[in-house]
Amino acid sequence: MNEKFLDLVGKYSGLQVAVAVSGGVDSVCLLNWLAKLKINLVALHVHHHLRKAADAEAEYVADACRALGVPCHVFHWTAEKPARGLESAARVARYKFMTDFCHENGIKVLMTAHQADDQIETFLMNLARGSGVVGLAGIQAESYRDGIKIVRPLLSVFRAELIEYCNKNKIKYFEDEMNFDDKYTRAKI
Repeated sequence: MNEKFLDLVGKYSGLQVAVAVSGGVDSVCLLNWLAKLKINLVALHVHHHLRKAADAEAEYVADACRALGVPCHVFHWTAEKPARGLESAARVARYKFMTDFCHENGIKVLMTAHQADDQIETFLMNLARGSGVVGLAGIQAESYRDGIKIVRPLLSVFRAELIEYCNKNKIKYFEDEMNFDDKYTRAKI
């Protein structure tokens, strides 16, 4: 495990922590690393009902959590989907489900699996939009959303390391086909 990851996560070892788990390599690896460190966890998964594979992913996340002894809550985004701005609307809905759950259960920290490749993509997207200095600072390791502390302990870890870890340890993960669809800005980058 990455030393910066261990340092950041260590600050939260005495708290109950929620972790966002999509089923992709980033979040599955984060879930496994946190469970291995015996962090007091609850996993949160949002089923957006956008892709055929989403049912299997939700089931897999629940099964993986059960195998690790981590409670898991699956939320269903059944609201009407917008014709434009789908990525943004899905992100808003996802964070709303998760931060509401945290408030309702007295959880002050939500960890997400944003990693070093995401940091580069975000920088390039912000640069392309003509962002100022604040936007070019990229993703912060710690921030707040709706009164919940959002912690991103993988920002110093590249996706290749996460893939290598999961493959070496025979940990299954899903590839989101939307990551390869050029109609989405992040996929283009």
